[in-house]
Amino acid sequence: MTLSIRNATKKFGDFTAVDNVLLDVEEGQMHGFLGANGAGKTTTFRMALGLLEPTQGEVLWNGRRISYADSPDIGYLPEERGLYPKMKVQDQLVYLARLRRMGKKQAEQGAQEWLERFEVPHYANKKVEELSKGNQQKIQLIASLLHNPKLLILDEPFSGLDPVNVEMLKKAILDFQQQGATIVFSSHRMDHVEELCDNMSILDNGKLIVHGSIREVKRSFGKQNVRLHSDEDISSLGGLPGIEKFTPQRSGGVFRIADESVGQRLLAEALRLGPVRQFALEEPTLEEIFIEKVGRTHA
Repeated sequence: MTLSIRNATKKFGDFTAVDNVLLDVEEGQMHGFLGANGAGKTTTFRMALGLLEPTQGEVLWNGRRISYADSPDIGYLPEERGLYPKMKVQDQLVYLARLRRMGKKQAEQGAQEWLERFEVPHYANKKVEELSKGNQQKIQLIASLLHNPKLLILDEPFSGLDPVNVEMLKKAILDFQQQGATIVFSSHRMDHVEELCDNMSILDNGKLIVHGSIREVKRSFGKQNVRLHSDEDISSLGGLPGIEKFTPQRSGGVFRIADESVGQRLLAEALRLGPVRQFALEEPTLEEIFIEKVGRTHA
């Protein structure tokens, strides 16, 4: 099953929140959406879920628009809290799973298993409002996973979590993908997308400005980094032709180079200054690509 966004546009009055977005997320893939606040990520998700009607274009799941009949196949974690604060955790998880046509006993057993996996079984009979923000996020993620959906849409799933719980949730999401689920999630954390995703997109002002596999995106960016360590002061090398940026570090620094040929010249000049302890050519990070691409559109 494929999630297809076909030239989708969403306008609110004169404001265009999503502008002619075209992409496919193949079955079993994990796709990351990057973008600043207001870039159009959440609006795109809501169109995919059928919560918002596109002004133009369409969003298809398995070749047709999503409807209420598809509820058992879809899980959604909204960025804002979407739980009933006065309702007990276990009751709420079972209720939400049954809305997606899961049997009561199966939902009860599944809820208990997920609560134990996320190390919060003692919260089963507590009201949601009594939980910390991080634990509320865990419960909200369980609610999106419990009915075993084929399509999982997660809007900022790691928001409000400490590093230990982030790792716990990342493993759960990866395990879910390995079972065949198609997963789409948004994040402000480039490293999470880089670690988890097969493909990624960058949205800016509603437009899709970068799209493809992470490997292809990095390769098409062209620029690379050189990490160079030396016993000598190498700061003067930051002024060489083709060096776009120099970040000093202890016993060396990192150079942003325009292409690999610049790296060879950089190495030759560094060796003239003295012994080179480390010379490593590195791919650009998604954060560097994001800053470059989004920064250009705001220049």
